[in-house]
Amino acid sequence: MRSAIVKAALLGIGLLALLIGLYSYGTVGQRAKSAEDEVKYLIGVSQPNLVEPWRVMMNEEIKREVEKHADLRVIFTDAANDSRQQADDVRKLMGYGIDLLIISLDDPVMLTPIVTDTFRNIPVIVLGRGVTGYDYTLYIGTDNRLIGSKAGEYAKQLLDNGSGKRIIEIKGLQGAPTVEERSAGFHEALADREDIRIAASIYADWQRDKSEDELNELLADHADVDLIFAHNDAMALGASKALAHHRISGVTIIGVDGVNSDNGGLQLVKNGVLTGTFTSPTGGGEAIQYAVDILNEEKGIPKKVILRSHQITADNAESFERKTAVSEVKPRRGITDHRPIRIGFAQVGTESGWRLAHTKSVISAAKEEGIELLFEDADQQQEKQIEYIRKFIAERVDIIVFSPVIKTGWDEVLREAKEAGIPVILSDREVKVSDDSLWTAYIGSDFTEEGRRAARWLVQELADAEGGVNIVELQGTKDSGPMAGRKQGFEDIIAQDGKYRIVDSLQGDFTFISGKELMHEALKKHGSNIHVVYAHNDDMALGAIEAIEHAGLRPGKDILVISIDATKAALKALAAGKMNFVVECTPLLGPQLMKAVKDYMAGKELPMKIITSEGVFTQETAKRELANREY
Repeated sequence: MRSAIVKAALLGIGLLALLIGLYSYGTVGQRAKSAEDEVKYLIGVSQPNLVEPWRVMMNEEIKREVEKHADLRVIFTDAANDSRQQADDVRKLMGYGIDLLIISLDDPVMLTPIVTDTFRNIPVIVLGRGVTGYDYTLYIGTDNRLIGSKAGEYAKQLLDNGSGKRIIEIKGLQGAPTVEERSAGFHEALADREDIRIAASIYADWQRDKSEDELNELLADHADVDLIFAHNDAMALGASKALAHHRISGVTIIGVDGVNSDNGGLQLVKNGVLTGTFTSPTGGGEAIQYAVDILNEEKGIPKKVILRSHQITADNAESFERKTAVSEVKPRRGITDHRPIRIGFAQVGTESGWRLAHTKSVISAAKEEGIELLFEDADQQQEKQIEYIRKFIAERVDIIVFSPVIKTGWDEVLREAKEAGIPVILSDREVKVSDDSLWTAYIGSDFTEEGRRAARWLVQELADAEGGVNIVELQGTKDSGPMAGRKQGFEDIIAQDGKYRIVDSLQGDFTFISGKELMHEALKKHGSNIHVVYAHNDDMALGAIEAIEHAGLRPGKDILVISIDATKAALKALAAGKMNFVVECTPLLGPQLMKAVKDYMAGKELPMKIITSEGVFTQETAKRELANREY
């Protein structure tokens, strides 16, 4: 924070920067703020362009939220679709002395280095399209793989079973994580329809004009297309213009963004230009809310906030427009009638030290907030959890919270909760259901990213190693969210280098005993040919260490040991040299859970996912962390 005089001077520089394409909000515009006002924080907002309606809407949402804070000033930049210019814009914003950067990207691969450099000096919030790696304070966006999957399911509904159904996919920027995720989700959803094929895919860099030009060229050979899926509404609009140019009718067009503006997806659906679209909330207002919390050093700031996407079709466009126009927030029952909020919490079990710490955190946080908590332990049995959820429904609790044993098999009981008007919050683990509106929010970790972080360390650590690297993977409970994500993320990274090979992937259940038994099995089969053990949690890793020692080998030296959780027991093993790397997965979710419960009961719409901020530990850093570890 700087003095008001310094801030005023910086704002003067910002206004002069209008001549080079920058503009400042708060000193100019409809609600001009007095030069005498004290400026507590200066925030920079870097945009790759202001052509897309989605980005214009993002800036408008940022401005509206800034209006609520008299001590904030914001400087916006527009890179005019030039990634090098955007990197220069960020450097200029840093030169103006900003306290926090909000950045939205078209080219995350190219701009990740400047984001990393900025993050070393000030907080950085990334909006909409993520960067590669983990060097930022907070990411706010959507689940792009899920959006792609929803678009694929919608495409199947629109394309009746038959022969020769052809789709053209129009992607954003080549190599961007957002593009890869949306495309992967789309293709996965179509995999069970042999009559549908992707006839062609083109990259249009998120731009309407490029989409139109590329498709004009392509339609010469693909005039018989049945459906077009564009990764944003701007490119979808470009596709409609190309179809019109070729006088091709009857083609279904699906977009993504759903902005309510003249050329936004909502109006394009209402006008019949698009068949449907999926909202991709900009997160502009949320970015300012979190920016204030970050700058004021509030506790419990998440690492990622994933906003919910909604499908818009001609059937619901009018009602969706009315719904989004309502800005009044009304408290839900339990806030104004002076009775405690009641939560039903169905815990998965007591399978590990991590789980015990998770339970303790939820119980303690509820007590501290004066929230009545009804607690049940399912002892690792899905049938018991379903029984307890139905019990909570019958008792008319305000909110149901549970950590699912496995991902599937919850549709029926969650539908019962929805019909009873009781929201469901998932803590620590996710579910896989046919309708994601059956649950309200997820609070926990990004399990796929945890696996990636484990693999990135391994690849970096053994970059100079000669020959192949043989890995034994100890999986968690079959079909559970942590198991699936940690496996996928790890494999995503090692697949990029052929020398890393998983020679055995053994099914455990997150317990010490299973880790020990599975490692005994692996050692009998592979012996000293095992170079690395990757365990999906600390308890299994600690069991594996005991088995390695029993075989006369040195864990941490003869066999590298990588784990996820970062419990005190694991950090002790890490500090003693028996482990090599641990990715944190914090169980202390109680405070964030209670905040979400209170926000919901106060009438706010919760994000789809709230992902916690977590660290990584090596043998060198473990000793320092041990003194602070609560579990």
